[in-house]
Amino acid sequence: MDACSDPAIETVIFMSSSQVGKTTILKAVVGYYIDQDPTLILVINPTLELAETFSKDRLAPMIRDTPCLRTKIADPKARDSGNTLLAKHFPGGRITIVGSNSPAGLAARPIRVVLVDEASRCARSAGTEGDPIALGFKRTRTFWNRKKVMCSTPTIRGECRIETAYQATDQRRYFVPCPRCREYQVLEWRHVTWPKGKPAEAVYQCPHCGGEIGDQEKLVMLRSGEWRPTAEGPPGAAGFHLNELYSPWSTFGEITSDFLEAKRGGRETLQTWVNTSLGETWEEDQGERPEWATLMARAEPYQVLSVPTGGLFLTSGIDVQDDRLAVVIVAWGRGEESWRVYWGELYGDPSVEGGVWTQLDDLLSRGYEHENGVLLHVTSAAIDSGHHTHHVYNYCRRRAERVMAVKGMGQLGRPIITPASKVEVNYKGTRIKNGVVLWPIGVDGAKRQIYHRLKTTEPGPGCMHFPIGLPEDYYQQLTAETLVTRYTHGVPYTEWHAGGRRNEALDCEVYAYAAAIRLGMGKSLDWGRLEQSLALRSGSADVNPPMVPPAAMAQPVGRRMRSRGI
Repeated sequence: MDACSDPAIETVIFMSSSQVGKTTILKAVVGYYIDQDPTLILVINPTLELAETFSKDRLAPMIRDTPCLRTKIADPKARDSGNTLLAKHFPGGRITIVGSNSPAGLAARPIRVVLVDEASRCARSAGTEGDPIALGFKRTRTFWNRKKVMCSTPTIRGECRIETAYQATDQRRYFVPCPRCREYQVLEWRHVTWPKGKPAEAVYQCPHCGGEIGDQEKLVMLRSGEWRPTAEGPPGAAGFHLNELYSPWSTFGEITSDFLEAKRGGRETLQTWVNTSLGETWEEDQGERPEWATLMARAEPYQVLSVPTGGLFLTSGIDVQDDRLAVVIVAWGRGEESWRVYWGELYGDPSVEGGVWTQLDDLLSRGYEHENGVLLHVTSAAIDSGHHTHHVYNYCRRRAERVMAVKGMGQLGRPIITPASKVEVNYKGTRIKNGVVLWPIGVDGAKRQIYHRLKTTEPGPGCMHFPIGLPEDYYQQLTAETLVTRYTHGVPYTEWHAGGRRNEALDCEVYAYAAAIRLGMGKSLDWGRLEQSLALRSGSADVNPPMVPPAAMAQPVGRRMRSRGI
């Protein structure tokens, strides 16, 4: 905050873990310029939705509860206030709040102060306008006393905006003195130690004297700390890095417990911990593609159309092509361990009613025999709506309880599945109440996870199993894509590239994974309940699928949900 009001500093970069006050700092900067140095301010958030959330949940309460600000910004509801949710006027200036995905909000108008929140998750390009952050910063050019502030948790090395920006500064770190030897040092994760099996007893071990530092001494260290540059940066560019070890709200034991839990969850959760706790980028394997022949050699002695012991529920992913549907059916178990139950291509014209769609109905409606004798059905299916969109919508509309239309989205940092939106409108242009909803899928993240899991050869969490009998083209399509680095307006990013190879199997796996996540896998799914339900029905002729929430999804195709249960 001192740097943000220092006239000698033009650019301020803050790369850190989550929940250490990044957004609070931005709010304080906004308040300072409104009250002490009125000017034109632009706040950039990753999306328009997050911009609205920042305005309503963060900025509005600050203005309401701060007397010197409350008198300068009129309530948007007041008549003739001139203020809206995303634009607020005050004596001598204006604050505009935009999403990086909204080109209109970045239109050419002079701005003196530009603040960017979660920069690493901002869009690579604002429509056809170019890099939204560069566009925002460019608008400060006519001001001699301009200020550019960017903060974010990092993401993946090589394509992380905040890391690139931080490396172009003096790279300041917060040095704190050891309470034993008084040597100043940067707190680093490698110096945290704990007795085996007792993470709650974790302490920080000074690398200079070997003394153990507990949580009760951390606050004293923090009060005596100081920021020091660790690199020769250009004049006027100050960079700051901070990790969760400095947080007064997190103990060494809590951070250690979070680490061990993330480590048990595999690469995906460990990456999240590295990004959000250490405030460091995650190094991803790039350009590496699993060998299809090696995967095929791993096929296990269980048959296609059967469900091994660990499988507890089934999902399906369907990719639509011009002359066929590619379909995969996957059984899921604890720890997101998975078994391929079916792979095939149904040939026919998707633009014709019946035909190939009837074949798909037959495939999704049939039962698949579990090793304990119970028949399981596909509980949730996801269909790509990029081809033959109208006919995909028609199919999903009549089977909305179990089949969802999806659309792949390649934006960095996008969750594998995000809330659906209604896409069908009537002749008046208003959305149809019970029309089809479309589920956006973060394909980049899903493909990263699938490729990482293909390297897991030991049965257990995350392992992908393949039955004897899958054709070569399934494995070839599953491993068709490679991560390559590209540049948009000078900003590096990675994307998946198939190089002309067919990749339907990989897409189908992504959709089946998204369908499982929608059911609560990884969050609210009750694995114990599924196992108990399967055991109770063992040896019976019960063909009902397991009761997987939401209840509306837990039915075979063709059955209708009643108001009191299934």
